[in-house]
Amino acid sequence: MDSRAGTAAMLDAGGATISDETVTVDGNRIHYLTGGTSGPPLVLLHGGIIDAAHISWGELLGPLAEQTRVYALDLPGYGTSEMPDGPLTMESQVDAVRSFLDTVDIEDPVVAGTSMGGGIAIGLALAHPDCLSQVVALEPFALGSQLPNGLLTWLLAKVQVTNHLSVALMRRSRGFVEQSLDGLTADSSTLSEATVDRVIAEVKRPGAGAAFRKFRAAEVTWHGYRTDYSDRVSELSVPVQYVHGAEDDLLPPRWSERAAERTPADDLHILDECGHLAPLERPGEVAAIIRDTL
Repeated sequence: MDSRAGTAAMLDAGGATISDETVTVDGNRIHYLTGGTSGPPLVLLHGGIIDAAHISWGELLGPLAEQTRVYALDLPGYGTSEMPDGPLTMESQVDAVRSFLDTVDIEDPVVAGTSMGGGIAIGLALAHPDCLSQVVALEPFALGSQLPNGLLTWLLAKVQVTNHLSVALMRRSRGFVEQSLDGLTADSSTLSEATVDRVIAEVKRPGAGAAFRKFRAAEVTWHGYRTDYSDRVSELSVPVQYVHGAEDDLLPPRWSERAAERTPADDLHILDECGHLAPLERPGEVAAIIRDTL
């Protein structure tokens, strides 16, 4: 592993020190941010579209690292992690996180993930319950199969030109970036200017959006999302905290509500006046929920 200047420089870590690290996992270079020196290990998984560790968790890495040891990785193909050969699926991302934990020698962590990362955390708990202690799943993907816009979502996954166009527009216009974020939030004014800056920097990275296009091509089918854990959550032996914004228009809150009903020992937190970006819209409440698991 080696330290190098990178996305950690874009964070206001407060009293904590956050560093950039890289490690080779299954033949691919994975970048991650880490900080904190003691306490139970906490692994943070970001979402899809234009995302990376320093975006989804940019408001929380510093505060959480003041309490425990934190690892926030750029999932394969995202941020500055290498794009692996072959399709990017939920299964391949679960396997990559499992290999990352082994390679970095992280034992029994709490794994918190948002959106795609939330689904990966649940998939990890189902496939490898022995490798983690708890899950915090924020507005998680893979708890339902229904596409948000029906067959239009399927068509857009197969004809990728709209994503290329969106990325091009975001590279040219801060206003378009803000408008895009507005569509994912209950009130975009709750997002910090630093968050918008991080998204703008990420969208200008060569290859931005490519991982999401590969993931969407693999996971979106004519009949709905390919991976759906909703009928399997009753098998979970690892405690799960489900967290969902009440005004999430991308992945409906009822997915988390249904999952919590099927695993009654687990907890459900519905955040009022919050959309799909809970770690960025409500960082204080999300940090408190995560701290309670440590």
